Amino acid sequence: MRSSTATAPLADHPKKIPAAPLRLCFIGCGARARAYAEVAATRPGKLVTVAIADPVASQRADVRQFLGEAGVREFQTGEELLAAGPLGDIAVITTQDKFHYHQAMAALRAGYDLLLEKPAACTSAEVHEMVRLANELGRRIVLCFVLRHTPFYRAVKRVIDSGRLGKLVSIQATEGVEPWHFTHSFVRGHWSQSAKSTPMIVAKCSHDTDILSWLADSECTAVSSFAGTQWFRPENAPAGATARCTDPCPHAISGSCQYAAQRYLTDKKEPWLPQVMPGHATATDDEILDWLRTGDWGRCVYTSGQDTPDHQVVSLQFASGVTAQLLMTAFDKGRRIRIHGSEAILQGSMHADDEIHRLELRRHHDGGVEQIEVEEPAENGYAGHGGGDFGLIDALHELISAPGPFDNSHFMAGHLIAFAADAAFRSGQAIDPAHLLQSSAS
Repeated sequence: MRSSTATAPLADHPKKIPAAPLRLCFIGCGARARAYAEVAATRPGKLVTVAIADPVASQRADVRQFLGEAGVREFQTGEELLAAGPLGDIAVITTQDKFHYHQAMAALRAGYDLLLEKPAACTSAEVHEMVRLANELGRRIVLCFVLRHTPFYRAVKRVIDSGRLGKLVSIQATEGVEPWHFTHSFVRGHWSQSAKSTPMIVAKCSHDTDILSWLADSECTAVSSFAGTQWFRPENAPAGATARCTDPCPHAISGSCQYAAQRYLTDKKEPWLPQVMPGHATATDDEILDWLRTGDWGRCVYTSGQDTPDHQVVSLQFASGVTAQLLMTAFDKGRRIRIHGSEAILQGSMHADDEIHRLELRRHHDGGVEQIEVEEPAENGYAGHGGGDFGLIDALHELISAPGPFDNSHFMAGHLIAFAADAAFRSGQAIDPAHLLQSSAS
């Protein structure tokens, strides 16, 4: 990164290496906490959970099921946990986006290293300040950019680093959110209003901007972006649609609307309902319907009033001369990538077209095609992010315990690109992520 993006100098005191296993304290017990706690529980020699915090008792119970009964303290809030003194080594922060910054700053000051769900914060200024404090205190932040830890993207990175593509020229990537996932999270869900959380391109696609920055291995110097809401608009609602699927809406009753909230009782119950409904495990169908009648997830997707783009294109220029494009769309499923080099093209996808992954190299000069072997993740599916959750937790002990200096700005580049993409979309101008950081810090 250019010197204009530099943060506070690293603390000169050596890292104190914690004894194994590392002790985890979970702040927030939602879907991501359950995923990480379940994986951590299978690595008892390296990780042990000692405290959990969440205002919803049923969510604490969902995490506790993986932990056993002995030695785990419970708190209603993260603030109460942090005020109880240093209980462990790592604060695992998996609350909603708007809480990340203040809880992370408090945890750093309380002596914890962090496993922090992305996005790290809601503004680039907050990201900058968090990195500054962590570097100053000698703390470590491991951000949950799980894609870096998937077998698929590690294979992509190995091919690039091997030089088999020749000189890297350009990258094209697509993030297909999938229509139901998009409406669940970004129309009805927690990220439906940017002012109440973070912009969609940050909340969802900072994974992808981080990957582009990692693969390009160069500083991003310019970002432009265009976006819009094409489909989830009142004028596209079918005639006779009601404000809620349970009003009742004739299209929900007939089954002609693919977004009918009643699907939370049938084919969309797993994995979606457990992510948002407290007490889902024992809820009857009537109780789920009652919840849909009043909750956000029962609203009509066409008239819910979200401001989230259902498609966005981001163009990137890197200092090395490499260019990249990212397409986010609600109307595809999985991730696709195509990397152009002077000698060959590398292309593939993960969780697209009903495949776990595929990856192939196509040489320019002799037309040869080679299937690139990608290790099968031991655990698949949505919760495992193609093996990334497991890879991240496996890497956690080493990332936190390794001796020597640790510059927390390692995760800043991808965040700044995502924030710059939102700023570029809203301003209609190309944005230099470094300038964005300078203006936010001033």
